[in-house]
Amino acid sequence: SRMNIGQILETHLGWAALKLGYKVATPALEGVTELQIKGELEKAGLPVTGKIKLVNGRTGEKFDNESTVGVMYVMKLHHLVDDKIHMRSIGPYSLITEQPLGGKAQFGGQRFGEMEVWALEAYGAAYTLQEILTVKSDDVVGRVKTYEAIVKDENIPEPGIPESFKVLIKEMQSLALDVKVLSENDEEIEIKESADLEAVTNINLIEMETVANDRELFGYGSGYSEVSASGEEVSPGVPAPDVSGAEDTETDR
Repeated sequence: SRMNIGQILETHLGWAALKLGYKVATPALEGVTELQIKGELEKAGLPVTGKIKLVNGRTGEKFDNESTVGVMYVMKLHHLVDDKIHMRSIGPYSLITEQPLGGKAQFGGQRFGEMEVWALEAYGAAYTLQEILTVKSDDVVGRVKTYEAIVKDENIPEPGIPESFKVLIKEMQSLALDVKVLSENDEEIEIKESADLEAVTNINLIEMETVANDRELFGYGSGYSEVSASGEEVSPGVPAPDVSGAEDTETDR
């Protein structure tokens, strides 16, 4: 990763150009070849390897191996702490994902990616991880309740259902999977805006394998329906004959 051979070639050619007294303008991928660089080094009376033996500044002895020496451009970047330091308690959220925005310019939050999640999982920091993935992220109801509890000096309640879980269910429904969230007593729980996580501590994944029927699929759609040549209404999505084929059977779907 990030191995830029062009920098080394530029160093060799820059050394030769300095000795010969000229400047070089060469495209990144269609520029001077390695053979031409060797030729220029030879013209300048320099070793064709672009390497020489350097002397140890402390002992005065030469190093065992030769080192690459040359001239190259280095772009200076201003990395200053004052420009980078950033903190956030509450702030703006994305309208689409309901998660905090990113970057200092938008007064965003710190990104907690996959690898960071794995790190906390490895340490067994379950409660910290739960907080980061719910009330500090896209648990809309939970973060309001948490803020209210802090203001009232009360115990912080259990987190709710993050918006990303609701999106997952919708995506699975778009694949014709009838997803039902069940409680410990196998009672179906309707995922609403105000739904709490306490009610969905145990989710029955078996129900997620059920293929939805035509009427349920129609309910997942936007309400638009096609009309066939015979004048009959055809529900959109997988059951439509133009999608599943002439044999509109459960197997074909």
